[in-house]
Amino acid sequence: MTDNFNDFGLPEELLKALTRIQFLKPTPIQAKTIPLALAGHDVLGSAQTGTGKTGAFGIPLITQLMARPEAAALILTPTRELAAQVAAALQQMIPVGDIKTALLIGGESMPKQFKQLQQKPRLIVGTPGRVNDHLKRGSLKLHNGRFLVLDEADRMLDMGFGVQIETVLKRFPDEHQTLMFSATMPKSIVKLSGKYLNNPQRIAIGSVTAPILKIQQEMVRTTSEQKYTHLLAELEAREGSVLIFVKTKFGTQRLADKLCRGTHEAQAIHGDLQQRRRDRVIRSFRDKKYRILVATDVAARGLDIPHIAHVINYDLPQCPEDYIHRIGRTARAGANGAAVNLLTPEDNAKWRAIHRLIHGKEDEMSAPHPSSRRKNKNRKPFSRHKRKEGSSGNAANNAPNKNNKRRKFRGGNAKPAKKAA
Repeated sequence: MTDNFNDFGLPEELLKALTRIQFLKPTPIQAKTIPLALAGHDVLGSAQTGTGKTGAFGIPLITQLMARPEAAALILTPTRELAAQVAAALQQMIPVGDIKTALLIGGESMPKQFKQLQQKPRLIVGTPGRVNDHLKRGSLKLHNGRFLVLDEADRMLDMGFGVQIETVLKRFPDEHQTLMFSATMPKSIVKLSGKYLNNPQRIAIGSVTAPILKIQQEMVRTTSEQKYTHLLAELEAREGSVLIFVKTKFGTQRLADKLCRGTHEAQAIHGDLQQRRRDRVIRSFRDKKYRILVATDVAARGLDIPHIAHVINYDLPQCPEDYIHRIGRTARAGANGAAVNLLTPEDNAKWRAIHRLIHGKEDEMSAPHPSSRRKNKNRKPFSRHKRKEGSSGNAANNAPNKNNKRRKFRGGNAKPAKKAA
């Protein structure tokens, strides 16, 4: 496996751009994906969150666009935040002035997006709903589309975007290259890949159901009445930025307001906020203008803020796989992180499903964590996954449990897309 971007035969201008943004050594997913993508293969990839997937598809994509001035590329992501983050990351890689870009997401001004599209961008990043809006209006045409990326494809299907994805795929010319990345590999993804990918090369880096090994996971047994008290205790005992997950938009805002009435600086992010406000909240958190971000699952994927030291699951997620993505917001880029789960008796079924997904069993976790800094009879460790880092999985092994109620991909019969969290 190469340890240098120079070994891929990339354009000199692109190599200089990568050096400028401190892309010095390929991650495992990049080392495996880039040569296959440059050779023109369709790719079906899975890897843990925070492993460099954006670079894995972005670097070969930009290389191909530089070599083919007539070609265009489209990248679809499930959320506005991830789309904006991907677009920003790719713009840093593009040699100055070579390739125009467009960001097509909900909540942003349509006239602004019309203006971007009128400039004939060759690299377009967007969410399925807004991309379909532009296709219907005729403001977006894909006749010169040669490269398609489906990022976080499992999440897009969970959110009900199956119909929109099919519409986009049908608008692409027959001869095009597709790169599909999915953090989990349920049957719906395997079905989609078999239908729309041409003899794809399968890449799996590590276990997609195992959290990053550098995340210390803890559980705190509590009650609904005492949950907020335990949250305050955790916040007081910890240092660094904290991301708190709550299950509803209303609960997210209420908790952030309650923390602010105390002694904590916190803001909330959820789907009811206007996009301008959501951008401002994330930008302020990234700049460390406040310590605590309270969020729905809109922040569970793609949010790449290296200084997040702790993730607290105030409410457990509805889908076990989302647990992996939530806690993956910490321990980014090789750093250490911590994840705390506040569990009430009502959470028992969800917790068993999460533990079964990761470990394949439901054993109790009872001994105090050896690295716990203070005594707390309610705190128990979440036993670490034993699979070695870098092990590969396959679609069958990574399929969700039969009790998991995740939405299945049903092609033309899929339900309309839900409003984002």
